[in-house]
Amino acid sequence: MKVFDDKHIKNVVFVGAHNSGKTTLSETMLFEAGLINRRGTVEDKNTVSDYHDIEHQRGASVFATPMHTEWRNYKINIIDTPGLDDFIGEIISSIRVADTVVNVINGKHGVEVGTEIIWNYIDKYHRPTLFVVNQIDHPDTNFEDNFKSIKSLVGNNAVMIQYPIKIDGAQCIIDVLKMRCYKFKPEGGKPEKIDIPADEIDKANKLHNELVEKAAENDENLLELYFEKGTLNEDEMRQGIKAGMLNHEVFPVFCVSALNDMGTGRLMGFIDNVAPAAADLKPVQSREGVTVESKADGDTVLFVFKTLYQPNLGQITFFKVKSGEVNLNDKLTNSHTGETETLNQLFIMDGKNRESVSKLTVGDIGATLKLKHTGTNDTLYSGNKLISMKYIQYPEPRITKAVTAVNKNDDEKLSEALKRIHSQDPTVVISYSKESKEQLLGCQGELHLATIGWALKNIYGVEAEFRKPKIQYRETIQRSSTASYRHKKQSGGSGQFAQVHMKIEPWFEGMPEPEGFNIRGKEEVNLPWGGKLIFYNCIVGGVIDQRYLPSVMKGVLEVMESGPLTGSFIRDVRVMVYDGKMHSVDSNDISFKIAGAHAFKEAFLNAKPKLLEPTNELTVKVPEEMTGSVMTDLQARRSIIQGFENSDNYQILKCMIPAAELFGYSTDLRSLTQGRATFHSVFSSYQPVPTNVQKALVKEEV
Repeated sequence: MKVFDDKHIKNVVFVGAHNSGKTTLSETMLFEAGLINRRGTVEDKNTVSDYHDIEHQRGASVFATPMHTEWRNYKINIIDTPGLDDFIGEIISSIRVADTVVNVINGKHGVEVGTEIIWNYIDKYHRPTLFVVNQIDHPDTNFEDNFKSIKSLVGNNAVMIQYPIKIDGAQCIIDVLKMRCYKFKPEGGKPEKIDIPADEIDKANKLHNELVEKAAENDENLLELYFEKGTLNEDEMRQGIKAGMLNHEVFPVFCVSALNDMGTGRLMGFIDNVAPAAADLKPVQSREGVTVESKADGDTVLFVFKTLYQPNLGQITFFKVKSGEVNLNDKLTNSHTGETETLNQLFIMDGKNRESVSKLTVGDIGATLKLKHTGTNDTLYSGNKLISMKYIQYPEPRITKAVTAVNKNDDEKLSEALKRIHSQDPTVVISYSKESKEQLLGCQGELHLATIGWALKNIYGVEAEFRKPKIQYRETIQRSSTASYRHKKQSGGSGQFAQVHMKIEPWFEGMPEPEGFNIRGKEEVNLPWGGKLIFYNCIVGGVIDQRYLPSVMKGVLEVMESGPLTGSFIRDVRVMVYDGKMHSVDSNDISFKIAGAHAFKEAFLNAKPKLLEPTNELTVKVPEEMTGSVMTDLQARRSIIQGFENSDNYQILKCMIPAAELFGYSTDLRSLTQGRATFHSVFSSYQPVPTNVQKALVKEEV
């Protein structure tokens, strides 16, 4: 295979809402360039991009799929991504390695929720972006409305390169950069180039002039040239458009019919001639502060943006060459693990098809197999200077479930499978709660969860059960209480004897020392589960030997690990041990531990015990017109609204909400807002549970 230099490699990622036509567009581009001899369809389950069994079952992309095409001496690496934000991890990682983002719009619907969500990430990474309005030949498509919706999303920096018209029933596209009209046959393919119709020339000239002005704005030399000549030629316009795209200030808009192969060749031509290449992007800083430049004669630096496990192949590692070049059998160091990896195989991947290569140069995207110590977000490098590319930042899980194997004999198999799934998709977060003794799985939504369940069963041979995780409550007290307990046991020989008197009180930061006690010692315990135990030795007269006080405290802590209300951890209590008795023969550590535990439990139950629940700080970004229904739902979830902020046509709601009420919120919010709202929550504090809720929870435990 021909080796392309970094100026002739274009890495584009296709993003867009579900059913916008990304997979069809990529298939058509491969066909147009002659890389495949027939076009597959999503319906027939034979596209290059959607080749996984689950994608065939669902009729939609689940994974980001790299492939490539060649057009007029340029290599175009394409990554086709899913359209649903349940798979946002696949989208983000692909955007990270793209030189240009192609945002595909379903012409029947315009900018949709999925487009808005993905745009936030494009904007965050400041990636050069162009828009493609698809299905221009569909009767329900209104291109002008589509363009308005794009401008509402990105502002006046959206600039029209093309617009569609019909001439005698034939689909045509007017290109205001080239000032030509392309007329297509019903079956699409190579168009006939004709003059712009007379009744469209005024509109085309107006748009052409707007494009000239927008191109001139982004380059001082071009601006001077524009003022001097009053216009720019096509090459000068290309230069200005590229500069604007690199500055994230120009967003060209194209139109195609991917299904009927109309306009795809012109789109590829623009990607070749105008869209930024890796060589055009600014150098990036590594995590160590080293400048990594896109140059072929530098040290080799590979950034791993995706890993995929296939049963017949093992682990496939996808990478972008950030600097230098990589050759077959190169030995590179993993900056994260310090291990040396040998790249025994190098591939260009087109869906499931692999094409072996001996070398890849800077800016290119490739893959290798069976690396032992390398995963997503890792950097492989040569040379003596440590280089770690900045990590892809993935969103926090939106839903969390407890997961167990249906067959208990598969527990270990389940754990290994979940680790492998996480290594492929870092938005799948696996953890274990020591408190609830549950394995927890966090993901992006119900559809994401369903695909994980499918993979566990069909790829890894484990049937899993997902359920609501236990809420990690805390117990405390609201008033002081005293209690005593006498432990006596005689069973021949030495017996057991201990008597403990104690007083307990609620503890809070900064409270004064207890009055009425002769304090002989104080121990402050920072509890592993949060909060404190303050333990006072107030024994006078030697009624309990000092050596037994630690055992009393152990008994107290033992009860605090499983509170009497719901078995939850106890926190924020102070204990004063002020009296008791011991026996010269029968008293020992175990006796005082038992006595301390029983005395504390009795005092706790008499101190008006209160259940505390974890409370989260919740931020919801919702379209203005949907704010009312979202607020009503939040109030039904016992949340306390704390403030509002305006952001364009959105309201940002901030509130405190019990963690228990967040279960199912992702699904409900999506339903309430047609998927247009987003939210983020983070643990804030423990707060008292309402009395009626506490009674119900305690009753559940009985």
